[in-house]
Amino acid sequence: MKIYTYPSPEGEQRICDTLKRGLGFTPENQRAVEAYIEDVRTRGDQALVEYTNQFDSSQVTRDTLKVSQQEIEEAKTLVDSDFSRALDRAVDQLGTFHSRQRQNSWIDTPRNGVMVGQMVNPVDAAGIYAPGAKGGKTPLVSSVLMGGIPARVAGVKSCCLMTPPMENGKINPYMLVAADRVGINAIFKAGSAWAIAALAFGTESVPKVDVIVGPGNIFVTLAKKIVSGIVGIDMIAGPSEILIIADKGANPDHIAADLLSQAEHDPMASAILVTDSMEMATRTKAALEIQVKALGRRQIAQRSIDDFGAIMKVPDIDTAIALANRLAPEHLELIVDNPFDQVGKIKNAGAVFLGPYTPEPMGDYIAGPNHVLPTAGTARFSSALGVDNFTKRTSLINYSKEAFDREAQDVMVLANIEGLGAHANSVRIRTK
Repeated sequence: MKIYTYPSPEGEQRICDTLKRGLGFTPENQRAVEAYIEDVRTRGDQALVEYTNQFDSSQVTRDTLKVSQQEIEEAKTLVDSDFSRALDRAVDQLGTFHSRQRQNSWIDTPRNGVMVGQMVNPVDAAGIYAPGAKGGKTPLVSSVLMGGIPARVAGVKSCCLMTPPMENGKINPYMLVAADRVGINAIFKAGSAWAIAALAFGTESVPKVDVIVGPGNIFVTLAKKIVSGIVGIDMIAGPSEILIIADKGANPDHIAADLLSQAEHDPMASAILVTDSMEMATRTKAALEIQVKALGRRQIAQRSIDDFGAIMKVPDIDTAIALANRLAPEHLELIVDNPFDQVGKIKNAGAVFLGPYTPEPMGDYIAGPNHVLPTAGTARFSSALGVDNFTKRTSLINYSKEAFDREAQDVMVLANIEGLGAHANSVRIRTK
């Protein structure tokens, strides 16, 4: 990983390259995903099973597409007590955090004779997507929790999970136990774009949902983008990102490990250190070069740090924070003296991790906030997945005759200016 001075032309170019990396899909990807979606929309379960057989497991049939209760009960006997303890802690802490996000319906009387308000209701049905890394052998349990828990807190009655099966046609038991623990109603053995299509349009077996959430590869992301508008989605997420602001008091071994925790996700992931200490920059670079060699996913991590990683030496922490606000990173670590003195200056970030003992993985699994976060600079205008993604707001309005008479003339003036005579007449006819 190269050390850059910032601001400088070379450092600026590196930042621009990171900002421009985008989602990384091609026109061929787009056409393929559109074809998958249309096929599932047209042929339903048959297409869903065929794609699952082709790409994941030949053992899945229409009869076994939905996970049975027997499979869930069997899974409970296969997980260990350490997992159960960790799962209980995660579910409890995530539930507590997301419960604080609930909005209440309200009614107000701001003027004599006028009542306005807002009803907040959950959507009827939600679909949670959870990737199956390495053919389902390494289950992404946290994706189930991060999608399922806020949906349940919001009050969604029907939640179903889509996740690709292992080669033997089963779902990893850890995934099943997690889904059961958070109250998922139905689990289906399908992944990728065809799973998103099934959720968006419904099939003979899969219920149509109102909202789809959860991370995935480029095919999942494209599918969510295409069906957005037919259903609600959480966000269009790009490759993972981490930006660490560190001063001379930070531990370079810790910084290197945190950078690699995101670099191992994807060759297009971005891992950037911004520091006001050249000693910290050089020591972190040396530590990173040692640590990357020991990673199981070292080839992915190495490509990430070569292509999109950087160490930026800045004149002061204020410059570092200005750069962070410009990049609007998915994950921002503040490993500086008195981080709470600096956090109020952060305007754009998916999540902020404060202090030397708050590495990003704490937020990935167990801290409480959601780990589905805006990427690619979209933290400038969007937020983490949460309860709001599973609710909708309905406005309430009521006028008495006296209040109507008092405000009717102004409504007619505005309607006529817009050339909407029928709008004006709808009011005028009540004034006679």
